[in-house]
Amino acid sequence: MCDNETMRFKIGLDGYYDFFQQGINLGKYKKELRLKVLKRMMKKLPISFYQDKNVVKIAIELLGKILVTNWNGIITSGRIVECEAYAGIIDKASHASGGRRTARNEVMYGEGGYAYVYLCYGIHHLFNVVTNSVDEPHAVLIRALDPIEGIEEMLLRTNKKKRDNTLTKGPGNVSKALEIFTKHSGMSLLGNKLFIADDGWEFSKKEIVASPRIGVDYAGSDALLPYRFFVKGNPFVSGKPR
Repeated sequence: MCDNETMRFKIGLDGYYDFFQQGINLGKYKKELRLKVLKRMMKKLPISFYQDKNVVKIAIELLGKILVTNWNGIITSGRIVECEAYAGIIDKASHASGGRRTARNEVMYGEGGYAYVYLCYGIHHLFNVVTNSVDEPHAVLIRALDPIEGIEEMLLRTNKKKRDNTLTKGPGNVSKALEIFTKHSGMSLLGNKLFIADDGWEFSKKEIVASPRIGVDYAGSDALLPYRFFVKGNPFVSGKPR
């Protein structure tokens, strides 16, 4: 039943994944089994993935990957469906533009494979993936997830009574649902608490859309760079298609 030729996954609004429908009768095999199968298939991204020098390439390849948090045994996760690339010193939209270096963004100047979490408007904790190598402060902002595991816990964390597409829509909601805070900035993504995994899922090129990033009008001409990538038609994608 778990043979790759007889099993596939289909993404839906509720974020769960159903077996490819070929007359297979799941019977007693419900959500718990699907999650166990998914976990067995997941492989944590290696350090080499994060240390590629092309931040745009990394951003595109992060689509479809699974962001996971495991706080005190409580696991929450979701598939990445929207993100933005920030190209460091040469990118006027980046926190490291022009070589700006502060206590807050110091982690960006380290090696790739770490979390960079900052506070936006004094309210939202925004999770970024640091990429590239030392002194090359590239990062990818995770803007939206299609939730997979721990949805009931996500509802509690976000004070929602029912699941809808606002649960993990937008970077602030992503961090709130997965309970990622600024205290996690600098945490390695190679550990077992906060990491990104690959279960083999890939979106086709036709499903991936590029657009200018959101909320970076201050960056002049760099605000027009098509460094935002999202999955076309996914209900968890934030903002209006551009």
